[in-house]
Amino acid sequence: MGVISELRPSAIAGRWYPREADLLARTVDYYLTEARLPEFDAEVVGLVAPHAGHIYSGATAGHAFASVRGKKIPRVVVLAPLHAPYPAEVITSAHQGYQTPLGSVWIDQAALTSLERAMQARGLPAIHRVVRDGEHALEIELPFLQRALVGRFQLVPLMVRTHQPDHLRALGEALAEMLADFPALLVASTDLSHFFPLETANRLDAVMLACIAELSPQRVLEAEASGAGQACGAAAVAAMLWAAQAAGANAVEIVHHSTSADQTGDEREVVGYGAAVILKRP
Repeated sequence: MGVISELRPSAIAGRWYPREADLLARTVDYYLTEARLPEFDAEVVGLVAPHAGHIYSGATAGHAFASVRGKKIPRVVVLAPLHAPYPAEVITSAHQGYQTPLGSVWIDQAALTSLERAMQARGLPAIHRVVRDGEHALEIELPFLQRALVGRFQLVPLMVRTHQPDHLRALGEALAEMLADFPALLVASTDLSHFFPLETANRLDAVMLACIAELSPQRVLEAEASGAGQACGAAAVAAMLWAAQAAGANAVEIVHHSTSADQTGDEREVVGYGAAVILKRP
């Protein structure tokens, strides 16, 4: 295998978002500033954010991360799909941190160890550590977190391959157990419908966002399985919602929806993007 570098180098800078730090910071700040959100008057437990290139889904992602802008949060769990085939249920990075043009984001190894113990107690397979991954769905969220949050935060990066509901529920419960000792913001990374005409995409997206709004991980998985709705990160969303529920979340606000047609003008084959804020209200 050779020597593993301490930091995972960016796999997408210069393609999915700007390579230049100043330009990336200005772009992300613009999306955060332009977001218009209601007053939540509640604790933000988790977020759902899209993971397309920033020029396509940045406005929607900005609405999700604007809900925690200016907050100091010690760590963030980012759950994302792994778009490439891989023989493991849950994957993390073998590196000690992620590198973006905005700096390094270090992995919280103690929190990962706590999560692994909680997963093992529930009979789940071990988290697999991968050295070479080009996955965009997790990394794409990091610049938003770097610009939205105050100060440094530690990362618990999880790429979810399993779609088994019982395993996803157990993963969510294990995450909630970890949160008791390692408080964190939960972020699920997903896009919505892929490559449908705009009218169809809007219908599919509405179904999936309704399932998320109901705080129903089971319905999210059922909509994806049946084709009534679509989300490439349905498994990541479901695990996050189960964790959020176990951590006391009791409400969801859908704060934005868009499609690639908003940027390209092409309504023939669009990709849908949604942003949601998961809340714990008194």
